[in-house]
Amino acid sequence: MPKKKLIEVALPLEAINAQSAREKSIRHGHPSTLHLWWARRPLATARAVLFAQLVDDPSERADEFREEAERRGEHDVDGYVERRVDAERERLFDLITRMVDWDNLGDEELFDQVRAEIMRSTDGKPPAILDPFAGGGTIPLEAQRLGLEAHASDLNPVAVLINKALIEIPPKFAERPPVFPDAAGQRNSWPKATGLAEDVRRYGEWMRDEAERRIGHLYPKATLKDGTKATVIAWIWARTVTCPNPACGIEMPLVRSWWLGKKKGKEAYVVPTVVDGRVQYSVGHDPKFAPAKDVDGTIARGEGKCVACGSTASNRHIRAQAVSAGLGARLLAVVAEGKRQRLYETPTAEHELAAEVSRPIETPDQLVTTPNHDVDRLPMYGMPRWSDAFTNRQLTTLTTLTDLVGEAREKVLHDARASFAEGERLERGGAGAGAYADAVATYLGLGVSRMADMGNSLVTWSSSRDQATHLFTRQVVPMAWDFVEIGPFADASGDLRVSLKSLTDALSRTPAIGIGFASQADAAAADYSGVVISTDPPYYDNIGYSDLSDFFYVWQRRALRSVFPSLLATMLVPKTEELVANPHRHGGADGAKKFFENGFEHVFTRAREAASDSYPITVYYAFKQSELDAHGTASTGWETILSGIVRSGWEVTGTWPVRSERTARMIGIGTNALASSIVLVLRPRDESALVTDRKGFLAMLRATLPEALRNLQKGSVAPVDMAQAAIGPGMAIFSKYSSVVEPSGEAMGVRDALRAINAVLDEVLSHQEVDFDDDTRWCVAWFETHGFDTAAYGEAETLASAKNASVAGLARSGVVSTGGGKTKLFAPEELPEDYDPRTDDRISLWEVVLQMAKSLDSNGLDAAGRILAGAEARGLDMTAAHELAYLLYAISEKRGLTKPGILFNTLGSSWPEVRAAAAAAEQAAPRSVTSTLDFDGLED
Repeated sequence: MPKKKLIEVALPLEAINAQSAREKSIRHGHPSTLHLWWARRPLATARAVLFAQLVDDPSERADEFREEAERRGEHDVDGYVERRVDAERERLFDLITRMVDWDNLGDEELFDQVRAEIMRSTDGKPPAILDPFAGGGTIPLEAQRLGLEAHASDLNPVAVLINKALIEIPPKFAERPPVFPDAAGQRNSWPKATGLAEDVRRYGEWMRDEAERRIGHLYPKATLKDGTKATVIAWIWARTVTCPNPACGIEMPLVRSWWLGKKKGKEAYVVPTVVDGRVQYSVGHDPKFAPAKDVDGTIARGEGKCVACGSTASNRHIRAQAVSAGLGARLLAVVAEGKRQRLYETPTAEHELAAEVSRPIETPDQLVTTPNHDVDRLPMYGMPRWSDAFTNRQLTTLTTLTDLVGEAREKVLHDARASFAEGERLERGGAGAGAYADAVATYLGLGVSRMADMGNSLVTWSSSRDQATHLFTRQVVPMAWDFVEIGPFADASGDLRVSLKSLTDALSRTPAIGIGFASQADAAAADYSGVVISTDPPYYDNIGYSDLSDFFYVWQRRALRSVFPSLLATMLVPKTEELVANPHRHGGADGAKKFFENGFEHVFTRAREAASDSYPITVYYAFKQSELDAHGTASTGWETILSGIVRSGWEVTGTWPVRSERTARMIGIGTNALASSIVLVLRPRDESALVTDRKGFLAMLRATLPEALRNLQKGSVAPVDMAQAAIGPGMAIFSKYSSVVEPSGEAMGVRDALRAINAVLDEVLSHQEVDFDDDTRWCVAWFETHGFDTAAYGEAETLASAKNASVAGLARSGVVSTGGGKTKLFAPEELPEDYDPRTDDRISLWEVVLQMAKSLDSNGLDAAGRILAGAEARGLDMTAAHELAYLLYAISEKRGLTKPGILFNTLGSSWPEVRAAAAAAEQAAPRSVTSTLDFDGLED
């Protein structure tokens, strides 16, 4: 029998989730700042999962502890063994808790302990880790940090390049001093990749200075009212079309909002004025004359309004003109750097003329792949080529910088030859001067690619934050009507110096140990022998990675094709084999589903054939998609991935919901965003696995799901994710059987299994009501039927009789209103302010949970924590309160109540933070004696 691993038994989920959520707010030195990639998993999660995937659960040492007990002469041998197992598990939990803390990444003594633990459980021969869908490189990077041989493969060359920069290049040149003249003497040692990072910074600075010398005149300074000069941060433009009214025909601007800056005392806005058939623009600052809501901007939902005659330019008119003649552009304002604030200036002829630059001869003119809704807005609005997403001035800047990458490489090569032989190139495995020059050039090319995210004509200006907003705030290329040209030499976002600062900070903090391999490969054809898999595969049709990454690829190819001639050989990112359910590429939804399912099954069948019995594999999934039909709720995304797993011979032996978004993030009902990723732990299913029938399967679900649900709630899986998280323990039951037989004699499919799991989950959530007080059970039943709407008083009385409650008592408690033969529950926003459960003379879980949800939303964690602390002081079971938050979210989702659903979701997922705030409130509060009231015994 293979040893059971820690991940198959227990994890310190709360500590992992807390650090994973925290990590989303960390930017300085985080690997994600090396280059943008979509839907990365937190480093803390990957680190913990990999460790627990390889380390034995202490229960495997039971015989050792039993012998120890007998040597010690213990009377209760079994009790001693249990205590030793628990103590060992707590020791491992403590190691994981410290290991996942971002602040401890530099603690080599700690990570030596972590690596030693892995060596102990692997007999000194830890397996290599492979992520065949490596993407942004989180899993291979953390495998390397744990001292494991890391293999990253991906079909997408942008992902491969990121992984090379994270795990392959840094160890190759670790501990080396920089080669830039006189740089090595700046410090005594250059640990990890700090020497390489210093060279990237130094040669990048040369590139930036050289670019400014060549094209700096294209970005003039602003002349202020006092005659002084100021560096321009941004030029704000509006796209234009010809007014469709023949009697007008002006060049009409398409502007979302006239506002430039909304900070109090620093207001600024654009004032359009029509003079002689032409719109002129100036900047105003007096709040009294600021744009009102009904006149703020000229375009909404794709339709424009003429500032001169008021005529409407339909979306069809705008698109037709964009495709036939192209959209125009007019300068609205210039943003300059002041001593303490942004300076918004009226545009001048000098600045308009500076932007009139000829299109460079050599630009990335590859066509945008269509049809695909991720990127199709570009061709739709007259931008069929990737280069069309940039102004001519931006193209000039980026082509200049990509040319300079090659020039910088030659300088690195010249300087490196003084220290070591030239040797083979990097792509062929070299480690000499030639490979080192390629390595520095790789990071410089990625730095320029990072700039493209800010240096394009789809970047917009945030008037609330006084700064530009980069293109990829979402996983799509959107259309921008008023857009921003960033100053590339302004020492702000969009400057190569700033771009490389983020990149080199991340590079300096890479583990740079051991061996890492990053290769381009189709996961369906990969070799899985001799490796253990941990992977974060594509989420069905959620992200079109290949189409989106073309935006960066065209610039990376231009800068680095001579460095990676094989990797960057294709004109665009490969798409046909990409394992994403794209209906446009595979003949509709059915074809896309079949392609994804077959591809996924093929990958996991190959992995099953080469699987080791010694270690489980782990698979992340974080996609929410539900379809409701006559048979119940199911999920196409989950169905396809799980069908591939089950049919290819895998059994789910563990599931863990790990948080992957910020605690404070509000997730709307019905969106496809999850706050949690689900980690599936898989082992090869035994060839002798039993067969069961539907009745037996449902019985096992009802027996096991209640405990699994409690564990998920303890881990504070967001209520919005609960249905997805429950799939794991449900599929653990389904996948352990070789087949589940329907009454018809046919084998149950995954879709029907998912419906059954959802149905039992609803039962389990409803049965948690037995832990609630009578008032709360009445409120839940009323909410399920009426929400916060008004209904007949007689119906309320009938329900009260059934629930042993009193409508009059409920009204006195302040949770319902009655009168005129009507009754309604108060919504959270209707409840009184400054609620204190310590002084509530008729307290209920319902009132406490609604007040906590309201306070968390309006006043933050501390306010919600004070209510929790006060409720516990009154003797309320706050575990039941936590369960109530989940139930109320589930009811809100079914009733389509978005606003309360968001409140209950946030409360449920933020429970650990609220509890921590409650503990802090209790510590800070003066001690007093408070009587405990039994709310079940209160008289009405």
